[in-house]
This record gives sequence, structure tokens and C-alpha cells, in this order.
Amino acid sequence: MNYRPPEIRTVNVTRYVTPLREGGSLPAIVEADDDFLYVLKFRGAGQGVKVLIAEVIVGEIARALGLKIPEIVFIHLHEAFGRTEPDEEIQDLLRASEGLNLGLHYLTGAITYDPVVTTIDPLLASQIVWLDCLVTNVDRTARNTNMLMWRKELWLIDHGAALYFHHSWQNWEEQAKRPFPQVKDHVLLPQATELEAVDAAFRTILSPGRIRTILSVIPDEWLTDVESPFASADEHRQAYALFLETRLAHSEVFVKAAQHAR
Repeated sequence: MNYRPPEIRTVNVTRYVTPLREGGSLPAIVEADDDFLYVLKFRGAGQGVKVLIAEVIVGEIARALGLKIPEIVFIHLHEAFGRTEPDEEIQDLLRASEGLNLGLHYLTGAITYDPVVTTIDPLLASQIVWLDCLVTNVDRTARNTNMLMWRKELWLIDHGAALYFHHSWQNWEEQAKRPFPQVKDHVLLPQATELEAVDAAFRTILSPGRIRTILSVIPDEWLTDVESPFASADEHRQAYALFLETRLAHSEVFVKAAQHAR
């Protein structure tokens, strides 16, 4: 499989188009100075930069594994947007998010994946279930699939709820070795019949070097946030690397748990 290290571009917001009120954190569609539309995830919303960090890590891991992910970009939000927005709730969010945020390329015309309408190949279903077990993504259920059909292909979106251990960093070394019980609610679990084969293939792809290359693109300013328990951005990256490497070394635990749940 050909894989290039992440090259995440930085763009600037030129136009706030509309809020996406489906989510509690009020992401928005914006236009940037490259003339493309993006779904903007705000650093000032909800769980703050931890959601953005999860989006980068999980999105780029998924891309390394050959899964379809909209392009991830860093988006700079100028302070002027907070001054001109008439909606007070949105204004507060914009002003709290000045600086570097995260965006995903807006897939115009995409529709939400519906398991009743579209059946996913067992191999692809197994790949996605394996990924979500690795990164402890609780948000891929029948109620909220966080997958889109675009140009007859399945695309993965919204990984901010993954890596939930990093909201406290308590016992994270032990959590890395645990199964993923929430897999029982995964929308693709019934089709995921190839988990052992996927496990063998994906563990080879996700080498320590590749994981650390992905982690290297996370902005230092996100990793040195005031809530960070680490002394430096490099120490913070090292903790993520150790979590993922430990989880990969014990992948048979979450694979067997997923098979049992299925």
C-alpha cells in the first residue's frame, strides 16, 4: 500500500456560510481562501482542542489504512468573524476559537450512510470496526453512523469522540490493554466477519514510525493547552504514541471482544 506522510495544509476562513446544528458543538460550513468549502470544527467548542487532536490522529490513521477520509486542514479563524456575527451563541463560539482550528473538506452532495439502504462489504466493515476498536471510537452507531456515501464510496467522518481516555489521562496505560465494550453498538459489527485477517494486515501497516509521523503533525499549541498534564508537546505526543503502540500490541484483546459481541 502506498502511503505518504500527512501534509496538512493551512487555510484561512474568508466566509462563514452556515452552522451545522446537528451537533452540540455547532460545527459550521465555511469557505476558505483556497475557494473550497470546509466543515469547521472549533477549538472553543465542547471539549476544546482534544476533539481536534482526536480528529487528526484518527483521520490520518484511517487514511494510512486506506480508508476514505475527507481532506483534513488546519483553518485559521480571524478575530473579525466574532465581531460581525449577529447570533450571540455563535459569536461567543467564534471569539473563543480565534486562531488555529480544524476543518474537513465538505463533500457536496454526500448523503448519510443508511445500513438499511446500503450493505457494506465484510472486509470494509471489518476494517472500520477494527479501526474504531483501536481508537475507542464510541460514535459509529445505527443512531449516528458518522459515515457518508459520496460518489458511490463510503467516507468516514467525525472522530472527535474517539480516544476518550485523553480527557482525563487516568490509568491510560491500563486502558490501552482493555477491550472495547462499546463495539456491541457498532453499526457495521454484523458484517464484520474478517476481523482476524484485518488485524494481521493493519498491525503491519501501523508501525511505530508511521504512528509517530502522524502524531508529528499535531500543532504544538494544541498539545500545550492549559489542561494538558504534560510538560511539553513532545511528551504529550509520546504518551499518545505509547497508548497506540500498546493497544496494537494487545489487539487480540479487542478483536476477540468484538467477535464475541458479534
